[in-house]
Amino acid sequence: MPTPEGRICDHLAFLYGQEGQAVADRLLERLAAFRREHPALTQGRIPPAERLTEKDVILITYGDQVQAPHRLPLDSLRAFLAERVGGLIRAVHILPFFPYSSDDGFSVIDYYQVDPRLGTWEEVRGIARDFRLMVDAVVNHVSRHSEWFRRYCAGDPSFAQAFIAVPDGVDLSQVVRPRALPLLTPVKTASGIKNIWTTFSADQMDVNAADPATLLRLLDVLLFYVAQGAEILRLDAIAFLWKKIGTPCLHLEETHRVVKLMRAMLDEVAPNVMLITETNVPHAENISYFGDGYDEAQMVYQFPLPPLALYSLHRGSAAVMTRWAQGLALPSEETTFYNFTASHDGIGVRPLEGILPPEEIQWLADRTVTHGGLVSYRSRPDGSLAPYELNCSYLDAVSNPQGGEPLERQVQRFLVSQAIALALQGVPAVYFHSLFGSRNWQEGVRRTGRNRTINREKLDRACLEEALDDPSSVRALVFNAYSRLLKVRTAEGAFHPQSAQKVVALDDRLFALWRLPREGEGAVLCLHNVSADRFTLSMAQEGSPLAGASAVRDLLTGQRIPLSGGLSFSIEPYGIYWLKEVR
Repeated sequence: MPTPEGRICDHLAFLYGQEGQAVADRLLERLAAFRREHPALTQGRIPPAERLTEKDVILITYGDQVQAPHRLPLDSLRAFLAERVGGLIRAVHILPFFPYSSDDGFSVIDYYQVDPRLGTWEEVRGIARDFRLMVDAVVNHVSRHSEWFRRYCAGDPSFAQAFIAVPDGVDLSQVVRPRALPLLTPVKTASGIKNIWTTFSADQMDVNAADPATLLRLLDVLLFYVAQGAEILRLDAIAFLWKKIGTPCLHLEETHRVVKLMRAMLDEVAPNVMLITETNVPHAENISYFGDGYDEAQMVYQFPLPPLALYSLHRGSAAVMTRWAQGLALPSEETTFYNFTASHDGIGVRPLEGILPPEEIQWLADRTVTHGGLVSYRSRPDGSLAPYELNCSYLDAVSNPQGGEPLERQVQRFLVSQAIALALQGVPAVYFHSLFGSRNWQEGVRRTGRNRTINREKLDRACLEEALDDPSSVRALVFNAYSRLLKVRTAEGAFHPQSAQKVVALDDRLFALWRLPREGEGAVLCLHNVSADRFTLSMAQEGSPLAGASAVRDLLTGQRIPLSGGLSFSIEPYGIYWLKEVR
């Protein structure tokens, strides 16, 4: 593979033609200065396959998720996490903590400042000292109230090409739309009214990466986050970055080249820092951001997993999810999946395209509504609407809060979904509200009028602590059981992201997979009953990783099950079994 410097020059030549070398020279000067200022970042290089291990579980949270009187929210969050999850969670993804004007942080006013309502960079660096830090790089768009856009509107020549103005009458019908909102927003500027490209909302102005000066500004932002302690950079909505009239403006080769440029840049000055791409699209499109396995993102979101796990639990069958997971493969030892079931956004259903027929996706959406959830829609090219995401707490998505089931049954069904995400090959990510058993926040939706608020409630620390200390509360039931799963998962080498995986079809009611250790440890058979059925599982030893084993031990309960030519034992409703061979 060419050197990082050679890759940088190649990508910029592709993006900007003859101007590419001049842009490369400017970027390489920046990188040389960055290396001089931060020499430690190029030292102690960790082998790529060891940058993430079985101990890496990532918590997704807002900076003001846990609030306490007379304390900055980021400091309150740090203290709470250190006390409650320090031994369970190794990394923290703090959702955008910058000054913003909308979208709960994703309409950034200033990339370089921490929202003073949350704290300062010192509080962020404090969290980075306790946990590995993941930071959002919201590079597709900025707030219309940002200095960048203000200078553009004022006619500042250095920002003259920083945003995308589209003349009247241009055909944009091919552009893929993630929202049922206008693509263009009229804005008054020093040179008159201009129609500005706004993929997500009238407050989120898409930047023009085709302008070299703008791209260099975005790369400077990434370097700044690395200097503040970020070890993982999340490229938000990156698939929409590059625009070309007459194309879908999604996953363009230029967009991939920008991600590869970012990777080459980090390989040069901060080789232990990793990229993750957030692309809520069908699976084949999503994994294209691995590149060749060595030149693009190290992680991609496993977007089909949240709706597939939900669908499996509603249907009582893992057959569809099993077929999908059997096709999963990593392109190299430097890449892995980011496995999650819930996040600050809803449960995206576009990734189900090609996996489930439209009527089954609509059935899933309708069922979410019966559980107190909501459905957000996107516009198709023909102007019709299609479900885009399901807005619901994942706990309520899998169990109807008004269904009359015992709370323990609801919690156990939810835990099956979480155990699947923990067992699959990759790095698990856990949303704060999933770890602590939150339910739909209907009052929040009434306050804001936004569907996504249903899963974004901010919590008072004293009330949260009180609930966690009450063993009968839903928060305690979820957190205590989830903690046991995490303790086992992070202590078992078979769950290393690079340990091999084999998904097997043993029974439609089971999502079953082997995790095969890399260094002589015992294989682990992970069984997850997605149904309310109690049944007996029987399987032969011969021809399986259990060949030659005398018994298996359930990592979750310690139970030892003897083997005599095969494995036979009773599967409980919504049972979870992680069985390790004993020789």
